[in-house]
Formats: sequence, C-alpha cells, structure tokens
Amino acid sequence: MHYLSLNRIFAAAMTLGTMQFTAIVLMALLTQKLLLMLYRRGNENAVPLRATRMMAGATATLAVHFTLQLTLGLRQMGVTQSVMVNLALLVPASYLFSVAVLLLQKRGRLSRWDWLAGPLTWTIAIAMLAVAILADGQPLLSATPERRLAEIAGALCYLAMQCYYAWRHTMALQAMHRTLNDYYDRDTDDMLRWMQLSIVGLMLLALMVPFAIFSKAAWLLFLIAIVIYCFIFYLVDSFCYYLTSNAPAQMQEAELNAEEEEMEMQEQTNAGAEAQRGDAEGIEEAVALWISGGGYLKSGITQPIAAAQIGIPKYQLTAWLHHRQGQKYNEWLAQLRLAEAKRLMTEHPEWGMDAIAERCGFGNRSMLHRKFKELEGITPAEYLGHEHNSPDNL
Repeated sequence: MHYLSLNRIFAAAMTLGTMQFTAIVLMALLTQKLLLMLYRRGNENAVPLRATRMMAGATATLAVHFTLQLTLGLRQMGVTQSVMVNLALLVPASYLFSVAVLLLQKRGRLSRWDWLAGPLTWTIAIAMLAVAILADGQPLLSATPERRLAEIAGALCYLAMQCYYAWRHTMALQAMHRTLNDYYDRDTDDMLRWMQLSIVGLMLLALMVPFAIFSKAAWLLFLIAIVIYCFIFYLVDSFCYYLTSNAPAQMQEAELNAEEEEMEMQEQTNAGAEAQRGDAEGIEEAVALWISGGGYLKSGITQPIAAAQIGIPKYQLTAWLHHRQGQKYNEWLAQLRLAEAKRLMTEHPEWGMDAIAERCGFGNRSMLHRKFKELEGITPAEYLGHEHNSPDNL
C-alpha cells in the first residue's frame, strides 16, 4: 500500500487528539493508583515509599506533558514546537522512572551520579534550547534551524542519560540475581523478571522517543504511542505488584545474609594459609557427610540452614561453592537433586513425576521438568525413553 494512503488510514482511525487524550487518562489513572499505594502503606519502609513517590511523579509529569500537547495544539503547529515541550518533560519523567526502579534495586543506596544524571541532562537540554531561542531572536514557539539543532542535541543527551541508567540497572540486577542464587534453593528468576523487562523497555523508550517527537507520520506516531502506553502501564503495574508481594522481603533477607557473610569473612582475613587449607579439607568432609545423609533432598533449604546442618560458617560454604565448585548455591543443589531424580526414575520407573519431584526437593513436577530441560537438554520422559532403549537394558 502506498505510504500516503497508509498514513491517511491511521490518521483517520486514530486522531492525534484522541491519542493524547487517551494518554492523559491513562497517566492520571496510574498516578492515582500509585498515590493510593502511598496512602495504604503509611509509614512503612522508606525506600519503597520513596520509589513510589518518584514513580507517581513520573506518571504525573507525563499527564502534564500530554495535557499541554493537547490543549496548546503543539504538534499541529509543527515538530519544533512539540519537541521543546517533549524535552522539557520527557527527560524528567524518564529520570523518575529510572531512579524509582534503581532505588528498589540498590535499597536506596544510590551514588551521586545516579541522582545527578537526570537533572544534569535536563539542564543541558534546556540550556541549549534557551541559547537557541536567544540567538535567533524569534518568538518562543517559532521553528528555526537553531532550535532544530538544539533539539537534536537534547535528544542525544536524553539517549545518553538512558544508556547510563540502563547500565546501572543491569549491574544492579546481576548483583540481585547473584545474591538470590546464593541464598535460596530454587530459581528466583520470576521474582525479578519485571525489572529485566523494564530495563529493556526504558532503553527502547529512549530509542523510540526521538522518532516520536520528530516524526510527522501519523501511522508511526500511532504505533509508537501504543508501545509507549503499554510499556508504561506494564512498568507501573509490575512495580505495584512487586511492592505488594513477598518479593521485597525475600530480597532483603537474601541481601542481609550476604552482608553477614561479608562481615564473617572480614573477621577471618587474618587467618594463615595453613588454617585455610585445613578449613578447606574439613569443608569437603563435612559437605560429603551432609550429602550422604540426604540433607539436600528437603525443599526450602536456604543457604544458612544448609551451612548450619553441615556445621560450617555461611561464608565458608559460599566460598567453597564459588572457588571449588564454580557454582551458586541453588545451582549446586539443583545438580545434586537432579542426580537423585535420575537415579529414582531409573530404579523406580513406576513412580510418578510428582512423587519423584517431592522426594528430591524440587517441590513440584514443573520445577523438575524445567531443571531437566535446563541441565540435561531433554525432558524427564525423553530421559526415561533413552534409559529404556540403552544397550544395557536390551
């Protein structure tokens, strides 16, 4: 279909005013949802409350942004006029979204640059626009080459800001995964998947916004608007669900354990090489004894519980796993449990998968199935088929 025909179809199906009004309503509802969360949570943990305020500030800023675009008709006046408001309000909104997520990831321990990157980017973008306006001497909402150049430079600054926050989010998320994997005996990927998707979404948002604010094509604006609206709804909804779930408490429990381990390790830094070698030999024997007793077959065994049952400090178990086994705690248990599951499946083919999963500490058959696929590359049923068809069984 011809480009102009496609553009007319989208323009007729979704007018610019309808898109902007829809965005205003959506942002207002999301802001209300976040404010209700603040009211209900009262004086709970300061970090989630601060993150919620920033998230609400971001959605409120976007509501103001779309209201100005609709009431002033800036897009109809031209791209330049619209971009000036976009840069003035989209930069702080994206900053607030990014910092709200980072606050949860870092438990409020943000660096100076984490706080300053957004305000600095906004100041630079506005300063470039102000210089361009003063230099050309035209009315405020005029379109001039100088302002166009300043807007392009501002959009690049915005992209650079989001690249910085994407890097900070990624590093923090990796640290959170390491902490969880060294504490719980099960996969915890689902707990933090919304953060991973939000990081990707915020980065894509930064890439799409320049197209949205500079493009004149109605069909492209429509598609970008749908993606942006869906993503912001997902981000806010997932953020609220995360805060009302047990995930923050579980994350804090794992992080406190990691801090305790670090303190234990610091207390042992003066130990000599001979003592450390003896500790390593003792750990091997203690772990082997615990495994032979089937201590790993109970579901819900956190790392501190396992260390206490083995009879060694928590930090020693973690250090032994990392340096001797090259594994995280939950990876180590998964391999031990899978080996036992394979033994039971071979010796007791009449047993159901539910019984085997429970007997081996997986908790349910879906987790057993997932680990088989992840570690063996096949399903339990395919494994049994291979076993039955092996030469030893023929």
